[in-house]
Amino acid sequence: MTMAAALGRRTAEAPTRSTASRIARVDIIGNLDQAETAWRALDDGRQLGTPYQRFDFLAAWQRQVGGRDDAEPFIVVARDAEGKPLALLPLVLTHSLGVRTARFMGGKHTTFNMALWDQAFAHEATFADLDALLSQLRGHNAADLLALTQQPLRWRDVRNPLSLLPHQPSVNACPLLSLAPGGDPASRISNSFRKRLKGKERKLQALSGYRYFIAGTDAEITRLLDWFFEIKPQRMAEQGLPNVFTEPGVADFIRSACLTALPNGGRAIDIHALTSDAEIIALFAGVADEHRFSMMFNTYTMSENSRYSPGLILMRNIIDQCAARGHRALDLGIGSDDYKRMFCKRDEPIFDSFIPLSPRGRLAAAALSSVSRLKRRVKRNEPLLRLAQRLRHAFH
Repeated sequence: MTMAAALGRRTAEAPTRSTASRIARVDIIGNLDQAETAWRALDDGRQLGTPYQRFDFLAAWQRQVGGRDDAEPFIVVARDAEGKPLALLPLVLTHSLGVRTARFMGGKHTTFNMALWDQAFAHEATFADLDALLSQLRGHNAADLLALTQQPLRWRDVRNPLSLLPHQPSVNACPLLSLAPGGDPASRISNSFRKRLKGKERKLQALSGYRYFIAGTDAEITRLLDWFFEIKPQRMAEQGLPNVFTEPGVADFIRSACLTALPNGGRAIDIHALTSDAEIIALFAGVADEHRFSMMFNTYTMSENSRYSPGLILMRNIIDQCAARGHRALDLGIGSDDYKRMFCKRDEPIFDSFIPLSPRGRLAAAALSSVSRLKRRVKRNEPLLRLAQRLRHAFH
């Protein structure tokens, strides 16, 4: 049975259950400023959501990237009978081939996509609640399709309520390292691997002013980003990859998010770095809350110091820093690069849902679902993957 058919069957069964839903009203807001109050009410650290769905992070993306790409804010707020926000889906609406598709904000710059949930509601949400949400969205007739990709099955040990909808595994995996509270350092990184990295780091420790730090001032952040935008294109060219950071608004978005201070003292994007008096040696940046650090982008020096694995040394520092802060997990973003498997031995389960809201959306949902399944098969078939990579490099 296709997902579209499954959803249709479930929806047909739902009327006798939908009266139990706590969702009384669904608003669609097309303006960031108008959505900010409800958004921040579900983004205060006590509710359920990932750091990628913070208002400050996605507002920077929408203003610098989404708006330039004709992606219109399509922010869905589900409320109870008293008007209290129970869930907020930070979406954008795009138009292609006559289909109005609502997707999560953030595009390729978010590892995880998720609605923001009232904590108590997330624990208790049922299919009847989601059926009420979808029914009201269909009633608005503002979109044909929900294309909700790269969603975690669970977050902070709570089931993602949207996993109750028909779904399929995402195309790519996300390497994950779990951090046990008070765990021995060897439980994070083996003693033998630590010993190898320490041997390499001795070469770097001989450099004047060598240190690891998290950028805390605007001046530090600006200096590190200026270097990153100079070096990263060179590294991508070595790999035959296009420079995604030259796409309209992307660099402005990253700078804006890195410079945006959060109430907890961090930034919307945190930058970790290894430096010496003479140069910046390596940089890793990502988003964090009190539970997890999620990698976004990284690079390392073009100098001779690159021989000493500065990226791996920086990663070890970040992992130990996260453990000291009480984080429960660290992930290294979508993809299965070799260095990620050195630290992460398992993957975060993530899924996609393609939910039709109209007859036109039903056809689009079936097509997107099929394409996604095909991409996933290619990614997991080594000969097909090598062929796809050669074709990509040839076209580039």
